[in-house]
Amino acid sequence: MTTLERREPRHVDRRVGMLMAFEAATLAVAATVHLAGYTPAGSKPPFDASHAGVAEAIIGVALAYGAIEVLRSSSRAWAAAVATTSFAILGFVVGLTITAQGGDVPDVAYHVIMLPILIASLVILARTGRPEISRALRKPGQALDP
Repeated sequence: MTTLERREPRHVDRRVGMLMAFEAATLAVAATVHLAGYTPAGSKPPFDASHAGVAEAIIGVALAYGAIEVLRSSSRAWAAAVATTSFAILGFVVGLTITAQGGDVPDVAYHVIMLPILIASLVILARTGRPEISRALRKPGQALDP
Protein backbone atom coordinates (compact mmCIF):
# COMPACT_ATOMS: atom_id res chain seq x y z
CA MET A 1 0.00 0.00 0.00
CA THR A 2 1.34 3.41 -0.90
CA THR A 3 0.95 6.38 1.38
CA LEU A 4 -1.72 7.83 -0.90
CA GLU A 5 -4.02 4.81 -0.73
CA ARG A 6 -6.87 5.00 1.75
CA ARG A 7 -7.55 2.20 4.12
CA GLU A 8 -11.06 1.00 4.59
CA PRO A 9 -12.44 2.35 7.88
CA ARG A 10 -12.43 -0.11 10.74
CA HIS A 11 -15.82 -1.23 11.95
CA VAL A 12 -16.50 -0.70 15.64
CA ASP A 13 -19.13 -2.83 17.35
CA ARG A 14 -22.04 -0.72 18.59
CA ARG A 15 -21.71 -2.37 22.00
CA VAL A 16 -18.40 -0.54 22.41
CA GLY A 17 -20.22 2.70 21.64
CA MET A 18 -22.82 1.88 24.27
CA LEU A 19 -20.07 1.14 26.80
CA MET A 20 -18.45 4.46 25.99
CA ALA A 21 -21.81 6.21 26.40
CA PHE A 22 -22.19 4.56 29.81
CA GLU A 23 -18.70 5.74 30.80
CA ALA A 24 -19.58 9.27 29.66
CA ALA A 25 -22.83 9.16 31.65
CA THR A 26 -21.01 8.18 34.84
CA LEU A 27 -18.67 11.10 34.29
CA ALA A 28 -21.66 13.43 33.87
CA VAL A 29 -23.01 12.26 37.24
CA ALA A 30 -19.60 12.62 38.91
CA ALA A 31 -19.12 16.11 37.43
CA THR A 32 -22.57 17.16 38.63
CA VAL A 33 -21.89 15.86 42.14
CA HIS A 34 -18.57 17.67 42.35
CA LEU A 35 -19.68 20.95 40.75
CA ALA A 36 -22.91 21.14 42.78
CA GLY A 37 -20.98 20.67 46.03
CA TYR A 38 -22.58 17.37 47.02
CA THR A 39 -19.26 15.86 48.02
CA PRO A 40 -18.74 15.05 51.67
CA ALA A 41 -16.27 17.06 53.70
CA GLY A 42 -12.98 15.40 54.39
CA SER A 43 -11.02 15.96 51.23
CA LYS A 44 -7.71 17.73 51.46
CA PRO A 45 -5.24 19.25 49.00
CA PRO A 46 -4.34 18.64 46.24
CA PHE A 47 -7.94 17.41 45.69
CA ASP A 48 -10.44 20.14 44.82
CA ALA A 49 -14.01 19.06 44.04
CA SER A 50 -14.67 21.88 41.57
CA HIS A 51 -11.48 21.12 39.65
CA ALA A 52 -12.43 17.44 39.60
CA GLY A 53 -15.89 18.34 38.31
CA VAL A 54 -14.49 20.40 35.45
CA ALA A 55 -12.05 17.62 34.49
CA GLU A 56 -14.82 15.00 34.63
CA ALA A 57 -17.07 17.16 32.46
CA ILE A 58 -14.34 17.60 29.83
CA ILE A 59 -13.50 13.89 29.78
CA GLY A 60 -17.21 13.03 29.67
CA VAL A 61 -17.82 15.29 26.67
CA ALA A 62 -14.84 13.75 24.88
CA LEU A 63 -16.08 10.20 25.55
CA ALA A 64 -19.61 11.17 24.50
CA TYR A 65 -18.21 12.41 21.18
CA GLY A 66 -16.40 9.10 20.67
CA ALA A 67 -19.54 7.17 21.56
CA ILE A 68 -21.64 9.19 19.12
CA GLU A 69 -19.15 8.57 16.32
CA VAL A 70 -19.29 4.82 17.02
CA LEU A 71 -23.07 4.68 17.30
CA ARG A 72 -23.44 6.66 14.07
CA SER A 73 -21.01 4.23 12.39
CA SER A 74 -19.08 7.15 10.94
CA SER A 75 -15.90 6.63 8.96
CA ARG A 76 -14.00 8.20 11.88
CA ALA A 77 -15.57 5.95 14.52
CA TRP A 78 -12.54 3.81 15.32
CA ALA A 79 -10.08 6.72 15.41
CA ALA A 80 -12.43 8.86 17.50
CA ALA A 81 -13.10 6.00 19.91
CA VAL A 82 -9.39 5.22 20.37
CA ALA A 83 -8.46 8.89 20.79
CA THR A 84 -11.22 9.74 23.25
CA THR A 85 -10.79 6.55 25.28
CA SER A 86 -7.03 7.13 25.48
CA PHE A 87 -7.70 10.71 26.60
CA ALA A 88 -10.11 9.41 29.25
CA ILE A 89 -7.56 6.88 30.52
CA LEU A 90 -4.93 9.60 30.82
CA GLY A 91 -7.42 11.81 32.66
CA PHE A 92 -8.36 9.00 35.03
CA VAL A 93 -4.73 8.24 35.82
CA VAL A 94 -4.11 11.91 36.65
CA GLY A 95 -7.37 12.04 38.60
CA LEU A 96 -6.56 8.91 40.57
CA THR A 97 -3.14 10.29 41.42
CA ILE A 98 -4.66 13.49 42.81
CA THR A 99 -7.66 11.82 44.43
CA ALA A 100 -5.51 9.20 46.17
CA GLN A 101 -3.60 12.02 47.87
CA GLY A 102 -6.57 13.94 49.22
CA GLY A 103 -9.94 12.69 48.00
CA ASP A 104 -12.65 10.79 49.79
CA VAL A 105 -13.10 7.02 49.58
CA PRO A 106 -16.00 7.21 47.07
CA ASP A 107 -13.89 9.33 44.72
CA VAL A 108 -10.98 6.90 44.88
CA ALA A 109 -13.34 3.93 44.45
CA TYR A 110 -14.90 5.50 41.36
CA HIS A 111 -11.49 5.93 39.73
CA VAL A 112 -10.38 2.41 40.71
CA ILE A 113 -13.55 0.89 39.26
CA MET A 114 -13.75 2.92 36.05
CA LEU A 115 -10.08 2.84 35.06
CA PRO A 116 -10.04 -0.92 34.28
CA ILE A 117 -13.31 -0.53 32.35
CA LEU A 118 -11.74 2.22 30.23
CA ILE A 119 -8.62 0.12 29.68
CA ALA A 120 -10.78 -2.85 28.64
CA SER A 121 -12.58 -0.58 26.16
CA LEU A 122 -9.25 0.44 24.66
CA VAL A 123 -8.10 -3.19 24.42
CA ILE A 124 -11.31 -4.10 22.60
CA LEU A 125 -10.81 -1.17 20.24
CA ALA A 126 -7.19 -2.16 19.61
CA ARG A 127 -8.36 -5.60 18.52
CA THR A 128 -11.17 -4.27 16.34
CA GLY A 129 -10.59 -4.67 12.66
CA ARG A 130 -8.16 -7.56 12.86
CA PRO A 131 -9.82 -10.40 10.94
CA GLU A 132 -8.61 -13.19 13.20
CA ILE A 133 -9.99 -11.43 16.27
CA SER A 134 -13.21 -10.42 14.54
CA ARG A 135 -13.82 -14.07 13.55
CA ALA A 136 -13.25 -15.23 17.12
CA LEU A 137 -15.75 -12.69 18.48
CA ARG A 138 -18.54 -13.57 16.02
CA LYS A 139 -21.43 -15.69 17.13
CA PRO A 140 -21.66 -19.11 15.43
CA GLY A 141 -23.36 -18.73 12.06
CA GLN A 142 -22.96 -14.94 12.01
CA ALA A 143 -21.70 -13.60 8.68
CA LEU A 144 -18.82 -11.18 8.30
CA ASP A 145 -19.80 -7.52 8.06
CA PRO A 146 -19.08 -6.01 4.65
